[in-house]
Amino acid sequence: MTLIKSISGIRGTIGNKVGENLTPLDAVKFTSAYGFWLKQRNNHQKIKVVIGRDARISGKMISGLVSETLIGLGIDVLDLGLSTTPTVEVAVALEKAQGGIIITASHNPKQWNALKLLNEKGEFINGNDGEEVLKIADDESFEFAEVDDLGKFSKRTDYMEKHIEEVLKLKLVDVDAIKKAKFKVVVDAVNSTGGIAIPALLDKLGVEYIKLYCDPNGNFPHNPEPLPEHLTEISSLVVKENAHLGIVVDPDVDRLAIVCEDGSMFGEEYTLVACADYVLKNTPGNTVSNLSSSRALRDVTDKYHQKYNASAVGEVNVVAMMKATNAVIGGEGNGGIIYPESHYGRDSLVGLALFLSHLAHMKMSCRELRDSYPSYFMSKNKIELTPMVNVDKILSEVIKLYSSEEISTVDGVKIDFDTEWIHLRKSNTEPIIRIYTESNSQENADALANKIMYEIQEMSLKNIV
Repeated sequence: MTLIKSISGIRGTIGNKVGENLTPLDAVKFTSAYGFWLKQRNNHQKIKVVIGRDARISGKMISGLVSETLIGLGIDVLDLGLSTTPTVEVAVALEKAQGGIIITASHNPKQWNALKLLNEKGEFINGNDGEEVLKIADDESFEFAEVDDLGKFSKRTDYMEKHIEEVLKLKLVDVDAIKKAKFKVVVDAVNSTGGIAIPALLDKLGVEYIKLYCDPNGNFPHNPEPLPEHLTEISSLVVKENAHLGIVVDPDVDRLAIVCEDGSMFGEEYTLVACADYVLKNTPGNTVSNLSSSRALRDVTDKYHQKYNASAVGEVNVVAMMKATNAVIGGEGNGGIIYPESHYGRDSLVGLALFLSHLAHMKMSCRELRDSYPSYFMSKNKIELTPMVNVDKILSEVIKLYSSEEISTVDGVKIDFDTEWIHLRKSNTEPIIRIYTESNSQENADALANKIMYEIQEMSLKNIV
């Protein structure tokens, strides 16, 4: 069982020992630190925080603890109840709140939950802010309000509808074209809040749909991370129902995966690629993804003679790079679409509306659309080294070994070759190097990974502390 504290929030498994898991006391302590940080940030003026949760079983309990703790700090709470991560982000901005907490462990299994922390823009707090919250939590340096200054509680259950209204207002969401295409789709929402939000959006877009695991009861029927090995049922159902495509979202609806009409995977990496293709065709501009995302986005960006930039891994870093480069679209290769015309957060509702608009305009099948993009294949591995090995020295040796190639050290070490790349990232807590490779075939991607792992093993024998 695990408790992980990071700059973006706290995440852990429910129950067991305080300080080692996400217990009620840990939830209260961390919420207290965040709430007190917000009060300091706003000169102890009256503030409001928006909260919302996915459908996982522990969500109602954690939400209650979060809500009452904030009220105890003198903070007004707007509770959206069952919601999505992007819906809470949108609500913070529309409500002009000073912050937000999303109670979700994203793609983690049902025994996990987490608190994701937002600033007044509805964006994840940055590294410096997160460090301040962690310090307040460690020091327990928070103070609660007196009885006359307690916060007030209010509840709204219509924000997913408001979120959908905001999506439909986007200029590039072509509702008429989608309706004319007469799409038939299958939706797998892993029994979380996507089972509410995605069908509601499809209703507005005039899309016929078949529900698969859309009951928001928190009993995930399969591993909730939308990877091919977890999506065999929807793949079969898409083919059986002669659907045009399948739509898959994770429990908090910030990752979007597409299944083609033949049951094959469109590919999480290519959700962003397809949406970017559509956006760039209509509004040329820069793009951003993280260093571990597919080169296909760069290829599509080059096609429109625009500039692609790679950020460090993590949504906060992608958003920062997007703002710095005035990117018109960006995201991560896990199916996370960030479209600034809407807001700076990964949003499956926005991504789906853009994807369907693109597919409707292209007048081709989902498989044909996927085949129209350059094909890259990824291999994701890790190598565990002994504690005596100097991992930083290993990475320095790798840089020397490949000094003739294009190298980035923004986040670990990334080596770009003509048709493939390697990205090495070290763990901050263990002697582990995570290894991502991409090439023009799965065989070549795996071979490249095996080659660098062999070289690292050889280097490790010479670089013991």
